Amino acid sequence: MFKAEAFSPHETLAASLIAHAAEGDDGSHDLAHILRVFRNAMRIHAGEGGDGRILAAAVLLHDCVAVEKNSPLRAKASALAAEKASAILAELGWTAADISAVGHAITAHSFSAGVTPQTIEAKILQDADRLDAIGMVGVARCFYIGGRMGSGLYDPFDPAATNRPLDDKRYAIDHFQTKLFKLADGFQTATGRRLAAVRDQSLRDFLSAFMDEI
Repeated sequence: MFKAEAFSPHETLAASLIAHAAEGDDGSHDLAHILRVFRNAMRIHAGEGGDGRILAAAVLLHDCVAVEKNSPLRAKASALAAEKASAILAELGWTAADISAVGHAITAHSFSAGVTPQTIEAKILQDADRLDAIGMVGVARCFYIGGRMGSGLYDPFDPAATNRPLDDKRYAIDHFQTKLFKLADGFQTATGRRLAAVRDQSLRDFLSAFMDEI
């Protein structure tokens, strides 16, 4: 059951936008993900500033269009979400300037889009979303998505990819090297970088323990 108070101090905004927040059946981009990103964003916002209302709206709508990881449209997912979010906010009477600010933050949050965030709200959303891709939640999401895409856990004969190319479409564990370990170096804010360093170490500790067991 949705509880608006979980999105305090923006519970009223959350109540008006939550119906649009997530679509499809992807458990790695569901309401729980939205709430985790919101909490990350509010934590970074407390240290970095910015417009909380713009940021909260961008968090709530950043995944309002669902595109599977293996879809050819994946790189356009954030732009599609920004377009849909802009229409939603326009219907609610938001100003053009505020809609543009939310739209930029949504467009720039995606790793695959390759758009550089220009505003503090966009930087915070990107950091908040990427925090959810590393650490123990990142581990869980990596294997969840791997299963969803039909990937194996690892290559049983060369799990560390010593003598083969990395291939995270075939083996979920390869995603650590192809993407997850690269994320901590790209955080936009000082607060985000501090939080990312802790989660990145957790990610590396997990992989080490995992390799020990196989």
